[in-house]
Amino acid sequence: MTSAEDFDRWYAERVESPVADELVRRMLALPPDLQSTSLLSGPGLDEVVALLDPRPGQVLLDLACGRGGYGLEIARRTGCGLIGVDFSAVAIEQAEERAVELAVEADFQVGQLTDIGLGSASVDAVMVIDAYQFADPKLDALRECLRVLRPGGRVVITTWEALDADDERLPKRMRQVDLAAQLPEAGFTGVEVLDKEQWRLREKRFWSESLTVDAGDDPAMQSMQAEARLVLKGFDLRRRVLATATAPRR
Repeated sequence: MTSAEDFDRWYAERVESPVADELVRRMLALPPDLQSTSLLSGPGLDEVVALLDPRPGQVLLDLACGRGGYGLEIARRTGCGLIGVDFSAVAIEQAEERAVELAVEADFQVGQLTDIGLGSASVDAVMVIDAYQFADPKLDALRECLRVLRPGGRVVITTWEALDADDERLPKRMRQVDLAAQLPEAGFTGVEVLDKEQWRLREKRFWSESLTVDAGDDPAMQSMQAEARLVLKGFDLRRRVLATATAPRR
């Protein structure tokens, strides 16, 4: 899936699939009311929160937020302000509904990784959870993150990188990810890219477990299992990464 229309359909299907949501929460050890459509685990989220360190009065941008699950959880934990941006209008609608259910104040809006739609120096932190690989061009997305960050603000990105950028068994979009080189080129400082092998192994268990579920006529589970078969084929050709960087102080 690459287009907003693809993801609109995907998010609409997830609404009717409590089985898929329960599987994700259980296998990724997520809080019971967090609606995830990514693969960041509960322990991984704890690491992201510690790196972002958002405070009351500060604003966190959850870029490519999907249904808003991770951003809403962080806002509840820390009291920070929250803006969520995603190119799927269906995801944004679901995120807005979820914010009301959780009584969390948040601003969700449609936008692109490369065209966020916010003013310059308007947020204190940016996170991009499991979506950077979809950015095209990737440097434009990082420069947009830098543009909307206040000086000294932090960006945190979770994604995957190919072990061999020339290995055509992986999608081109993943082979183009090289955060250790791209973040400094985009203008960030203090760049650190960590290999998260335990995250990767947990994801492998999740994908394998998803294939044991009776999908029946559940389109969300059918889609998840189709993705699992595809992902597991090349699973050991990529590494899981957590990247952090800082907007320079001007």
